[in-house]
Order: sequence, then C-alpha cells, then structure tokens
Amino acid sequence: MSARRHLGFVAAAATLMAAAPMATIFDSWTWLVQCAITVVLIGGVGTLVRTLRAPGWLHPVAMTAALVLALTWLFPSGNELFAVLPSPATISHFGGLLAQSARDVHAYGVPVPDGDPLLFITVLGIGAVAIVVDVLTVTLRRPALAGLPMLAIYSIPVAIYIDSVPAVPFVVGAAGYLWLLMADNVDRVRRFGRRFTGDGRDVDVWEPSPLAAAGRRLAVAGVVVAVLVPVAIPGMTSGLLTNLSGSGVGGNGLGTGPGQVNLFAALSGQLTQSEVTEMVRVATDDPTPAYLRIGTADEVSESGFDSRPPRGRPASARSLPDPREDPDIRRTGVTHQAFQATVEISDDFNMALLPTYAVPVQMRDIDGSWAYDATAQIVFSGRSRAGGLAYGFEYVRSSYTVGALRRAQPLAPDDEIRQRFTPVPQVAQVDALVAELIAGARTDYDRVRAVYDYFSRDNGFTYSLSTEGGTAGQDIVNFLENKVGFCQQYAAAMAWLVRAADVPARVAFGFTNGSRRAEGRYVLTNLNLHAWTEVYFDGLGWVPFDATPAASVPGSVRSEWAPDVDAPQQTAPTAGPSAAPGAAPSAGPLPESLPGNLDEGDLGLDGTAGAPSGPRWPLWVLVAAAVLAVLLALPAARRATVRRRRLARTLATTATATDRTGDGDAEEPAAGASPVVVVTGADADAARAHAHAAWSELIDTMVDLRVPVDRSETPRATAQRLAAVDSVRDTAADAVRLLGQAEERARYARQPVEGGPLVEALRRTRNALAAGATRRTRLMARLLPPSVLLRWRGQVVEAYGQVFAVVGRWRDGVVRFSPRRLLASRLGR
Repeated sequence: MSARRHLGFVAAAATLMAAAPMATIFDSWTWLVQCAITVVLIGGVGTLVRTLRAPGWLHPVAMTAALVLALTWLFPSGNELFAVLPSPATISHFGGLLAQSARDVHAYGVPVPDGDPLLFITVLGIGAVAIVVDVLTVTLRRPALAGLPMLAIYSIPVAIYIDSVPAVPFVVGAAGYLWLLMADNVDRVRRFGRRFTGDGRDVDVWEPSPLAAAGRRLAVAGVVVAVLVPVAIPGMTSGLLTNLSGSGVGGNGLGTGPGQVNLFAALSGQLTQSEVTEMVRVATDDPTPAYLRIGTADEVSESGFDSRPPRGRPASARSLPDPREDPDIRRTGVTHQAFQATVEISDDFNMALLPTYAVPVQMRDIDGSWAYDATAQIVFSGRSRAGGLAYGFEYVRSSYTVGALRRAQPLAPDDEIRQRFTPVPQVAQVDALVAELIAGARTDYDRVRAVYDYFSRDNGFTYSLSTEGGTAGQDIVNFLENKVGFCQQYAAAMAWLVRAADVPARVAFGFTNGSRRAEGRYVLTNLNLHAWTEVYFDGLGWVPFDATPAASVPGSVRSEWAPDVDAPQQTAPTAGPSAAPGAAPSAGPLPESLPGNLDEGDLGLDGTAGAPSGPRWPLWVLVAAAVLAVLLALPAARRATVRRRRLARTLATTATATDRTGDGDAEEPAAGASPVVVVTGADADAARAHAHAAWSELIDTMVDLRVPVDRSETPRATAQRLAAVDSVRDTAADAVRLLGQAEERARYARQPVEGGPLVEALRRTRNALAAGATRRTRLMARLLPPSVLLRWRGQVVEAYGQVFAVVGRWRDGVVRFSPRRLLASRLGR
C-alpha cells in the first residue's frame, strides 16, 4: 500500500508539471497556486481512501468530492454551508462562472489577467485531469494512458497561441510524464522481487542497469527530438524560432500576436525594406478617409512605449460601441459621419489585428475568434491571423472644431483615463522643455497644440530614416536634440511630451491612404505604414494628431485642429489627404535605387496605381516541383548509367574478339553451340570481367521486371529457368543460354569465353522478359528501377551498421573509464 501512496503523489506532481504550459496563458501565477491546492487535496483524498481499502469505484467519487470542495473554497458564492460545503446557490454560482468564462475566452488576448471565470475553468480542468491521471496510474495501473489527459492540457495553449508555445513548458510536462512511467515501472519491479544483471549479479531496484540506462537514453532522446524537430523544420512552426530570436517580424510581411505585439519593432522592420510589398486593399465610400488603424501603444515604462494586452467583446456582435449614441460624447462642435468599407488582407500582413478606420461600429464577414477592444479601438484575436482575410465594416469618422476642443475640461485626478494614459518616467530635459512650451496655456488643447507646433521645420525638425529608433527616455532626449527622425519617433516624442503635460496620450499605428486605384479604392503597401499620436479630450474621446512632417508622408491627413505647421501659408481647413509632390513615404525614405523597373508612380507617389510585388508561392511551387522531379529521376538516371557502363565493357570485348578472328560481323549463336574463343593472360581477366558485367546486367533486369532471382542458383540453372519462361522463346532462349554459358566459364573455367555477342543477347533477353511483364511493371522498371532502390537500401543499411559499430567501439572505450566500473574493480581487488 505504501507503493501505491507513492504513486499517488507522483501522479499529482506529474499533473502539475503537465500544467506548466498554462503559464503562457496567464500573466501571473495565481492559477498555479490554486491548481496546486486543488491537486494536492485530490491526491490526499485518493491516498486516504486507498489506505482505508475502499472499493475501487469509490476512489474517483471521493476525489471528485474533493475537487468540488476545493472549488467551493477557492471560488465562494457567499452562501456556502459552514463556509466550505456547497449549497444550491454555489452550484448556480459555478454555472455563472462557466458561462462568463466562455465569453472571456473570446474577449481576452493572451496573456490574460486573473479573473474568477478563467481561473475557475482552469482549476476545474486541471483538477479533472488529476482525477483521471490518478485513476489510470494507481487504480487501473495504466500510466501510459495517463499521457492522453496530460496532453489535453498542453493542447489548450497550442490552440490559443498564434505562434508556437515556448519549449520549456513542454519539456517540464514531458519530464513529469516520464517520471510517472519510471515510478510505475520501479514499483512493478519492486513488487516482483529482486533484479539480476546479465552476469547473474543481484542488484538493488534503484541501481542502474543497462536496460534502464537504455530506457533513460531513449526517453531523453525522444524529448529532445520532439523539441528540436519543429525548430529544424521551418514548415512545422514559425513561433519557436521567432521567440528565440526575439523578433516578431519575418520576411517581407508582418507577423505578431496580441500580448506579444511590439508594433514599434514591426514598423521599424518594414521601414528598411527596399522591396514594395502589397499588404491591404481598401474600398470605402468616404471621400476623404483618415488613417487605417492597426493598433496602439499606450503603456510607458523605462524602456519606452509598449502595447497592453487587448481585451474586449466579440467583434462579430451585431453592433459595437457607437460614439453617436454615447451620452458622454458632446454634440456641440463635433460632426459624426458614418461610412462603409471593405478590406482585403494579403498574406504578407499576417498579424493578429484587423486594420479598421476609427471608429468601427459594426463588423461583417469575420468569425467569433475576433474581439473588439473599445478602449484601444482595435479588432484583435488570440487565435487567428489577418492574412488572406476579406471583411467589411461600418465606421464613424468624427471631426472637431477648435472651439469644441478648447472647451474640453481637464480630467479629474482620479479619472481612470487620466491615471492610465498620463504616467511617464521623469526625464529632466523633457520636463524642462514641456514646462517652457506650455507656459501660459490655459486649456488642454492649447497645451497639446504647443507641443504639436514645436515639431516644425522652423524649429529644425527634419524627416530621415538614418537614425536609430527607440522610445525610451534617453531615445526621446536624443531625438529632441538631434531633431532628425521618422514617424515613430515623432509620434512617440509627441505622446511623451503631451503626457508630461498631464494630458492623456498614446501612439497609434496603421496605414496612410496609399495609392488610389479607382474612386474610393486604395492599395496600401509596406511603404504606407505610419505612426501618429492620439490625445484624449474629456467629452470628445481620442483625437488624432500627426506631428510627422506632412511633406514626407504621402496620403497624410491634416485637419482644422491639427494643421500642417510647415505649410508656407495658411489655407482653408481640410480633413483630406495632403501630400507634397515627391514626398518620401512615411514608412521610410525611398531607396537610392528602386527595385527592378519601379518608378515613383509605381510606389504611389504621384497618385497613380502602385505596382506591389506579386505572390511568390507560384515560384516556390515550381522550385518544389523541379526538386521533386530531379529526385524522382535519380534512380532511372543511375540505372541508365550502370547499364551504359556495363554495355561499354561488353562491346569492347566483342570488338577485340572480332579483330582477332578477322571477321567484322558477329554471328548469332546456335542453340547450345555458341562460338567460343579461348584466351589467356590479361585478355582472359578482361573477358571474365566483361562476362560478369553482362550477367550482372541480366540479374538487374530480372529484378526490375519482377522476375524471381535465386542467388543460390548456378548461371546454367538460372539460364535454363529463364529459357522455360513463356515469353522467352527461340532466339531469346539461345541468348539467355549464351549469357549463362559466358558467366559459367568466367566463374569456373580456366579459359573464359570471349567475343560472344553478349550485348545483342542482353537486348533480346530484356525484350523477351519485358514482353511477359505487366505495363505497370515495365513503367516502374523505367522510372523507379527496383534494382537501384534495393542496392541503395543495402548501402544505407551497411553504412548504418558501420556507424553503429564505430559508436559501439567508442562507447566501449568510454565505459572502461566509468567511475562505477573503476570503483567496482578496485573493491574487487
């Protein structure tokens, strides 16, 4: 019974180790503490009932009761009996948690915060797995089957994560499973009795043995292969290598997921691309559309701006929050217009975010894996990617008057928006500059405009990509001193300064309007990627400000409240796109030499249609087909080469014999009476080699045409057997006998046969055997000759045997110096 108690504790510990991948889902360790309490309670109750020798059917019942008690204690409803016993209200409370967890699964992106619904379903699931593992391992003694429920835990983060789950949790879970198997086998051996080695020595159950060592090596090798194979084969995963390299951007496209989004890194990775890559096609009935938004960076730390994990409601709902119906949004000085848009995403834009215009109020043609974060105003997913999607949405574009923005009052100090979007690390140089800029400003808008107007050509600011990115405090100081940068530096610097002025701000990412193909249709490439600043005003919401020089941003949107500060003269306010001729794209300056034959019109700089790069998959398909064709042609090519070499030898022998006899025409041999030329010396050795070559070619032909080959037969017996085949008649039978006679004399006679028409005999024999074979056999003999495949297989087996022998000799040499063996030899003396 003590052994079974030991197995019960191992089963509980293995279950907790198998739950290690859940650490990639939650942003804290609360789940682990609660699961550990539950699993320990379940394991203890299981051990107790086994100690009391309760019937087997009672074990899972008792452990289920322990699970219910643990859930009642960890997630109380407040109406429990004696504070720990569940009541009907508790069961109703559990039902509500389950229902809410189903909604939270769609509303949150990984990593998720601690919340009772998701923690409840996690503890419930892992507790249920602990019960199943305990029953399979201890009660039924089937620990191998326990790997299935343990694997079910690992499948949860695999299904949720867009990229691969990190390898470490998998290794931890695999180690727990191997520990469970090892403990069960040790218990079985201990119950059986003593163990003996191959030499008859009695050993303890825990002492290593060759068989146990081999098992451990196989287990470790299996785990290593399971971890390394996805790394070595890019087609199996892209996330593990990406996580190891620390970048979520690969190739020419974008690829990141919520909870891991580093939009600054993604944007920077595209800024340096010289190739123009189409990412998005948009059609809208908005005559002057604003920027197409992707995401936001709204959290600031010592390392700079970052994105918070998004959370929200399913985006497939009938309607999303509408600013026109929000009672907190003022109506004076604000204009709301509703428009429709459809978007087609290319495979190069493979993020877990859907580009939309602000503010979407209804989404179409998307599944339930997408959710809408009303605060960030983004559509995100924890399970899907945008690449290849086509969807539509209705959105509301808001315009504001300067008077309305000036009337917006500062937020209260305890306001959630202010507390969330104004904190910024203290940087002396930045604080001093902000204090100088906003001196005398009376409203939030005046303070924001003072910062916005500072980023002008008159103050020395210019646009360039030849600077290092970064949004930390020192990076902002460097940008303010050098006054040279690109869109992400302008957007981050303005957001930092506005926050330092105690006004909520964040950085937004997306696309400018790009190339206009037709009325209301736009093609957006990687060169249209852009970043700008959004500022929050009380009663109005988030208002965009783009501090990047407008002349450097094709499709730049300027407005009455955020005009172009570098414009040579004041013009009528407009909300439409304003791009100076010859402007460089926001996503980076044009390369010195454009790829291929592209000109500025191809890049969308003159308002004409762009020419983004086409899909590359047809090229890869052609390359793969070519490689496959070459691989399939290798056996046939090898067979043709071997046949040509053999026939060349035989022809040389025939020619030599012909020259000696003085007769240029070789006569066909009569049945059983082929002409024989007896040679000696070096010519005899050559004749033997040529006869062997002809016979080897005959044997390979038999193998290719599926004619049975008996290696124990003499050449004469093989020739007679072939001559009796229905398709081998008359001259073909004589040819087979000639080949058999030549091989027989080459093997056993002192003087071999030289000068026989072996080539013609081979041709007639091959034609006769082929005539008796099926069409499929003849086709396979040409394309995939079995003789070549069998020979290659034999060579591989031989090479493997040689490697195995070398490794065995090396292992034997290493074992000689094993400390255990040296110690045993010394003790024996």
